[in-house]
Parts: sequence; C-alpha cells; structure tokens
Amino acid sequence: MAEAALSGATHPILENDYASEWMGIEVLAVSDGHATIRMTLRQEMLNGFGMAHGGMIFAFADSAFALACNPVNPTPEEADSITVAAGVDINFLKPAYRGQVITAVADRRSSSGRSGLYDIQIFAADADAQPGSLPSSGTPGELIAEFRGRSRTIPKK
Repeated sequence: MAEAALSGATHPILENDYASEWMGIEVLAVSDGHATIRMTLRQEMLNGFGMAHGGMIFAFADSAFALACNPVNPTPEEADSITVAAGVDINFLKPAYRGQVITAVADRRSSSGRSGLYDIQIFAADADAQPGSLPSSGTPGELIAEFRGRSRTIPKK
C-alpha cells in the first residue's frame, strides 16, 4: 500500500497513490477544498537543461488538486463518487532546480453541483530555508507556477 509522507495530515486517496509516493510528496495540510503539499526536487525529476521537468511540476500540482477536490472524510453519499480533473491549465513562471523544496497550495475557488474550480500555486525555496517558516512575504518561497484546475465529480467504478 502506498503512502505519502504525512505531517499529521492524511487523506484516503493516498492509500494507493504510487505516483505521489514516488515523488516523495509530504502532505502539510488538507481540509475541505484546500491542500498544501511539498517535495524535494531530485535528479531524476530534471530535464536536459538541469531544471525541474515541467511534467514533474504539473504532476506535483495535480496531486495537490486531487487532495483539495476529494473529501478527507467522505459521507456515505460521497463515498460512491470521486472528483477528477475535467481540464487544467498551467503557467510556468520561473525554473526550479535540484535540491530545492517545492510547495503547492491548492484552494477551491468555486463549486456548483458536480463542477469545481481550483487554483494551485507552486513555490520553490532552497533546501536550507528553515522548515515550516515563511519568508517576510508570507509565502513558502518564490512563485514558480500557477495551475488552474476544473473538476468534475463522477461515479466511482
């Protein structure tokens, strides 16, 4: 059974999420419509230019999106459905590099019926930054990407 490293936060979708486990994702916070996760960029996550591969940043943001979209403690009626991506856009703003710690902060912006809209911001900071502390800007590093996800709740198979 796969489990991402957790800092006191758990989520049922992590039980079999082998991609998030491989990435080394740590869940810092998760609640209804919100998730904050982080991971350290490793060599195998880099592209030929020596910076984080865009697909790694996308997959990382997508994991935060999934955690924010799906209930931590589903009700009996929620247990028969899952919320997945209907579409996403990502804008890469700055590169991130090996050894940096990236943090994704996902927040629900709107929800109506079976559809939702989520914004995920991805930040990068040097590994030697104080864990758990925020710079004077109040963010977990420098903003490197913005991910907007459109969700859809569908029946569980």
